[in-house]
This record gives sequence, C-alpha cells and structure tokens, in this order.
Amino acid sequence: MRILITGGAGFLGSHLAEAWLERGDDVTVLDPASDVKIRHLRANPKFRVIRESVLEHDILEGLVAWSDLVYHLAAVVGVEHYVGDPYQVLTVNINGTQEVLAAAFRHAKKVVFSSTSEIYGRNTAVPFHEDSDRVLGSTLIDRWCYATSKAAGEHFCFAFARMGLPVVVLRYFNVYGPRLDQMDRGRVVTIFMGQLLRGEPLTVIGDGSQTRAFTYVDDAVRATVEAGLRREVEGRAINVGSEEEVAIRELAARMIKLSGSSSRLISVAKEAVYDQGYEDIPRRVPSVRRMRELLGVRARVTLDDGLGRTIEWFKRQ
Repeated sequence: MRILITGGAGFLGSHLAEAWLERGDDVTVLDPASDVKIRHLRANPKFRVIRESVLEHDILEGLVAWSDLVYHLAAVVGVEHYVGDPYQVLTVNINGTQEVLAAAFRHAKKVVFSSTSEIYGRNTAVPFHEDSDRVLGSTLIDRWCYATSKAAGEHFCFAFARMGLPVVVLRYFNVYGPRLDQMDRGRVVTIFMGQLLRGEPLTVIGDGSQTRAFTYVDDAVRATVEAGLRREVEGRAINVGSEEEVAIRELAARMIKLSGSSSRLISVAKEAVYDQGYEDIPRRVPSVRRMRELLGVRARVTLDDGLGRTIEWFKRQ
C-alpha cells in the first residue's frame, strides 16, 4: 500500500510511519516541520518527506492521488498554542482538514482523522463514550479553541462520510513515549520530564487531583494501523486509550521514583503557569470498548512500563 501521513514528522506520525514501513509499505510524509523525529527513516527507499504545508493545495492534491490511504495528523497542538495563538490553531486545524477531505473525496481515498479526547470538554460523565455529550466553556476562554477545531474536523469527516467517503475518526487520550515533543512544553509528561532530568521540583497545578488515562505510543499506533486496514470501522469514531486512570500528582511521584531523581513535588496555581485563557479538566478517561471490539486492540503497556521506557529514551538524548 501507499500511505500518506500529513503531520508525519511529529511524535505520533513518526511512529506511524515506522510501523507502515516495517510492514513493507510505501510511506510519504507531508510536513513543513523539522525532520528530526523521522531522520532515521530516510535511508529506507520506501520512505520520502515533502516539507510543505497541508494547505498547499496542488501538492496535497498530487499526494492524495498517489496514495491508497491517507492519515490526517497535521494540526497545531499544545496548550501553549491554544492560549497563545488561537487564530493559528483554528485556521490550520479546520481549513487543513477540509482540504484533505475534499482531495480524498475527489480521488476516492480512505482517510483516518486524528482527533482528541479534548472534544469531550469538561463532561463529568466518565468514562467518555464515543457518543458522550461535549461540554465546553465559553468561547471567551481560548483553551477551548483546539477542542472546537477538532470537533469541526469531525463534523466535516462525518459529512463527507454521508457523501460516500470512507473515513475513520480516532480520539486519542494522552499519547506518550519516545520521541515525544521537546521537554518543558505542551504535555504534562514532557513538562515533568524536563524538570525531572534537571533535578528541579515537579510543578503540579493545583492539588494534582485531576486525573488522566495515558496511552503508550505503541498501543496507539497499533490501533491507528488497524483503523486504516479495517473497512468495517469506516464512518465511526473510536477512542484510543487506556483505562489506567492516574492523578497528576501520582504521575509526578511515579516519574520521580522510576527515574531515581532527587526532584520533589510542589504545587503551583494555574495562574502561575497559564494566563486567563486556560481551564483545567478534573477527569479524562475513555471507554475503550470500541477499540477492543472494532479494532481488536487493547492497551498492553502499563503506565509504569511506558514511563520507564520514555524516561530512559529522554536520558539518552
């Protein structure tokens, strides 16, 4: 098969490209970002990188026509972007998704769309099922622009599905692992990682009782590959995650223990980290029944095992 991955130079995209190459397929990555995460793949004759934006219409059109399967991962991601540049988040995430879906529709190519657990917002009915309500805050709170952009992308996916496009929506829950984005930014694991490896205190926002379910990247990639292969999941939304729920304060404590670091925990007010545009979520845990039953995948890697692998990878960098 010929696989196109938009945003394929990023964390998840690099692992997905690797997985398809290991299967013997041809992979093209469309991404204007640095190729540091995929540099080790360049020697493979079945791999190529096009360093352009997903918004470059003619280039996108040609690549979609070439492909058998399109993974649309390209997006502006990271809390610092949600509250710092919501215009860019909305523009790239919504317009880019429309461009990919329209091109795929013209050429009758299947699309797997990378969505997020963020779309459930602050719904308190946990675990989140794929048909759960979305509960968001005011549009005056910039923090919600990413969830809104991804939800708009999903609406476009299902609109195109009604017109006959084969499309699958995957909602990822806190994916982490080696090659995660740079330390100190965006994700709680990388923020803690930077502090940990410098021996600094790990800064837990509030009392740290907010909980998440983290998904090791190998498990996420297995689900993502299956979503591309299985025709019976087309037209569906599927959570990709683990049922192992952990409080953020406990996550920090585990990372300290696993790394053998001398760091300690401190609590900070959210205002000390983010501006008025940020709002935290008390719990975010998925129902993974569809992932098990429709994709045949369940999370294999425990949090301690995955964190241990991730810490060791960062130590070697």
